[in-house]
Amino acid sequence: MMNNTWKKQYNFSSGTRITGKWHKQHYTIVKELGYGANGIVYLAQAGADYAALKMSDSSMSITSEVNVLKAFAKVQGAPLGPSLLDVDDWEAGGRRIPFYVMEYIQGPDLLEFVQKKGFSWTGVLVVQLLNDLHRIHQEGWVFGDLKPDNLIVTGPPYKLRCIDVGGTTIQGRAIKEFTEFFDRGYWLGHSRKAEPSYDLFSAAMILINLAYPKRFNKSGSEGIEQLRNAVMAKPELAKMKVPILGAIEGRYRTALEMRQALLDTFSVKSKPGNHKAYAANPQKKQAAASRAQLRQKKTGGGFLETVLVVMIVSLLYFLYIYGELL
Repeated sequence: MMNNTWKKQYNFSSGTRITGKWHKQHYTIVKELGYGANGIVYLAQAGADYAALKMSDSSMSITSEVNVLKAFAKVQGAPLGPSLLDVDDWEAGGRRIPFYVMEYIQGPDLLEFVQKKGFSWTGVLVVQLLNDLHRIHQEGWVFGDLKPDNLIVTGPPYKLRCIDVGGTTIQGRAIKEFTEFFDRGYWLGHSRKAEPSYDLFSAAMILINLAYPKRFNKSGSEGIEQLRNAVMAKPELAKMKVPILGAIEGRYRTALEMRQALLDTFSVKSKPGNHKAYAANPQKKQAAASRAQLRQKKTGGGFLETVLVVMIVSLLYFLYIYGELL
């Protein structure tokens, strides 16, 4: 596991040039993007392009994460994680440093995005997240260290992308990397076995985190009661209490079940009037506006077409009458 001493030793400054031992690709460090238990990630430049370069003191960690990225690339549909670009070693100062290079995904993280755009976007993005989690689970993986920091919002059109796959674990094994606030073991004392319900608990905690940006610590032994109270104390969370508490209490077997429960809460809110559904789902409002504009264009187009036909028929009739007179 990386410690502060290791980070200090591997803290390379902007402009440092890295050349792969085997593939001979060149990368220039621009700045540090972040670091965790398994390594440091740098923004690097390769020619005219930018990429994210992760190095570690553990070749096993690098191999594991590379395998996850390769597995994600095989999942049907839109890409979940960053594309893998290169895997190599760098020899510097008598040390061999394993690294891999991946697509650099630009955009705010989920928490930053919601704080800027408004909480109404939360449902849209978490529904999308649950779709992505289902695809990951179908392939036999659990994301593990699921939190807003590891979710980047790209676009528009807005799309969630998963980064930092260091915590992704094969189902059935022990979660290898987690953050306490989003960890089922921390709050409930349950196992950290890699299973879909572990990710769903974390997804519920993401919703809570979006309403409590500064997070909070566990107080006392009744973690689940503390979470229930936190949900009910925020009106925006209380509206989604069924899917949130359902995931916390482990009532869902799959991400699609939690997704449906979340969609049901929007459906209930939309019954008194469509404006409430649109407030919960900005994309739905945008789609409705587009349809209205299309109808308006079609109506306007039909009117112009009618006028044009009348003018042509009138002209032909005039020429016919004029010809008869001659």
